Amino acid sequence: MRAASLGDSDAQATLGQLLLDGQGIARDARLALTWFRIAARQGHTMAINMTGRCLEHGWGCEVDLPGAAFEYRKAGGLGLDWGLYNFAQLLTRGRGVEQDLAAAYGLFRQAANLGHAKSMNLLGRFHHEGVVVARDEAQAEHWYRLAALGGDFRGQYNHAAVLVQRGRVEEACGWLEKALASATPGFLQAAGPVLVASGHAAIRAMGERYLGTRSPA
Repeated sequence: MRAASLGDSDAQATLGQLLLDGQGIARDARLALTWFRIAARQGHTMAINMTGRCLEHGWGCEVDLPGAAFEYRKAGGLGLDWGLYNFAQLLTRGRGVEQDLAAAYGLFRQAANLGHAKSMNLLGRFHHEGVVVARDEAQAEHWYRLAALGGDFRGQYNHAAVLVQRGRVEEACGWLEKALASATPGFLQAAGPVLVASGHAAIRAMGERYLGTRSPA
């Protein structure tokens, strides 16, 4: 707080995150946004991105999707992988901006080239589903694998699915364990029934463990 008050943009952005999360200090989303904006005015790329996050989700302010898109685009233009990813997500869904899947793909690709694992997973989906680009299973598998290695739980799950198709079930189970250990509750709820319905006993058991249920004998 002292460093932030003295104008250190890193401290300002960090203080904003602590206030947003309520970590070590009472949660105050409005004050968090104030500090993000102060740091953003100094060109702090993550603070610019986090200003966008606040505007997108209504943290400490009213939801402002065009404003969020503006901030993400600015952060991405300054080379921040998260800015590229977040702006691409808005373009994918047409939220606050006109939907543009081709532009979204290009931004995900830029972020992936910077090592952004979530963007790698989404590139895999573009190639797997043949959206914007030609359907290419080899490219999809390539990006899923890189996303998995980068620690993205969705990438780990998708990489595991590819391994199952290849008959490498034991290896797939290892990646599934990693994915489910860090997945969101919503993802677990969606993935659990799929795992329970698997034709492989080890994967069924994993689904039952995470769902807390037992499939019929």
